[in-house]
Amino acid sequence: MTERAFTISGLAATVAGNQILNGVDLEIRPGEVHAVMGPNGAGKSTLSHVIMGKPGYEATAGSVTVDGVDLLSLPTWQRAQAGLFLAMQYPTEVPGVSLDDMLSNSFQAAGKSVDGLAEALTAEADRLAFGREFLERALNVDMSGGERKRNETLQLTVLKPKYAILDELDSGLDIDALRVVSRRVEAATNEDGLGVLVITHYNRLLSELKPDQVHVLAGGRIAASGGPELAVELEESGYAGYAESDAA
Repeated sequence: MTERAFTISGLAATVAGNQILNGVDLEIRPGEVHAVMGPNGAGKSTLSHVIMGKPGYEATAGSVTVDGVDLLSLPTWQRAQAGLFLAMQYPTEVPGVSLDDMLSNSFQAAGKSVDGLAEALTAEADRLAFGREFLERALNVDMSGGERKRNETLQLTVLKPKYAILDELDSGLDIDALRVVSRRVEAATNEDGLGVLVITHYNRLLSELKPDQVHVLAGGRIAASGGPELAVELEESGYAGYAESDAA
């Protein structure tokens, strides 16, 4: 039996012909939270885009697997069905498609029953202090930044993937919203065994979403790893001690 893990090995990637990632190695096991921090341009968002297969982001070396399944050979929708979820830094508006419809179709595409889905949606909306009226509204349309991030978190907790990449989940959130969404994701690591790779600039998110490990991405590779104390150190001293990258 393949040991369960979300594994990134020697991942190198280019964007528009420019080398951005230079051999990234990470392994996240069920229930673990790993935080990736680093200077602007280090390749943090590029990492998430390459893993999920965004057009224009080309993996040139290495591998990414979810519980032994090779993701890089799959289209994006199959990467999601393999058990990976991406919460985007800037969630996209999808006019004409409600959250309810989107999740119903996601369940059906994965061969899952939609029985109980409506009840799960309202329960999660209440847990996230996310207005029930948003459940039937077009996806992310006329929503504030905080509402969109609660919406992303609701999708995550209803879909119950094996692993999630959170690309700056804290971006655009006030203190109350930050606390609600980060605590809900933290709860999912305990309740559902969710493994999390969280990309962030700030330790404030990690005060609620407790990391097992913190990694510094600089120069397109992992330059340092440590416990939660590393995030505190970075907030105090910055990234002056790490190699700078020209990556964009």
